[in-house]
Amino acid sequence: MRIMEKRLLVFDLDGTLVDSREDLAFSLNHTMAAHGLPLLSLEAVCEFVGDGVTMLLRRAIGPGHDAIFPAARETFLAHYREHLLDHTRPYPGVLESLLSHRTDYRLAVLTNKPVAMTHDILDGLFPGGTFLDVRGGDSFETKKPDPEGLIAILASARASRPETLMVGDSSNDVRAGNGAGVTTCGVTYGLGAHGFVRYPPDFTIDAFPELFGRIRPGYPGLPPGNRA
Repeated sequence: MRIMEKRLLVFDLDGTLVDSREDLAFSLNHTMAAHGLPLLSLEAVCEFVGDGVTMLLRRAIGPGHDAIFPAARETFLAHYREHLLDHTRPYPGVLESLLSHRTDYRLAVLTNKPVAMTHDILDGLFPGGTFLDVRGGDSFETKKPDPEGLIAILASARASRPETLMVGDSSNDVRAGNGAGVTTCGVTYGLGAHGFVRYPPDFTIDAFPELFGRIRPGYPGLPPGNRA
């Protein structure tokens, strides 16, 4: 097994760093009930996650309900803002691993979730300064799988493609990494690992702490805390 030297680690959020399934399902079903639509199982909600709020709602609501979509979107956003930390927690080993290695690597987050909600979750679950850069689904004109956000994080961190790793649970993360020309790691415990069949990452891990057995700091002596 080859150990790779990396400097910048870019993580997806939902399904990679945090398990947010219950809170997403709670807010989505609140929205469905408020607009007279059938409730969804947790399994169904998980199938819809990964492409941002708009796609999540369109998949849940289904065709033929365009007239209620704007109101449903506002219902979901208002409810989720109030409940996004009710049950959401880091996956096992995530917090401990990041705290142990945050002086070895530059850490960033790239997600399709709105950036304000992303900050709320990270601020509630991780110590300040853990991530040097956080970008969301409304930070750019595009979302993953487009590589625009990842390329911007590389530029901000002044990191090269060979020293960067994209870590995520879905094909969107792999495709974004491929588009940016960086190494990709797929986590198999998340929401979208089935997509790795079509878009395989460079390697996979079954538990988050395994990541740090596959990489080592390529540029030791980074500033403590990785603060920008």
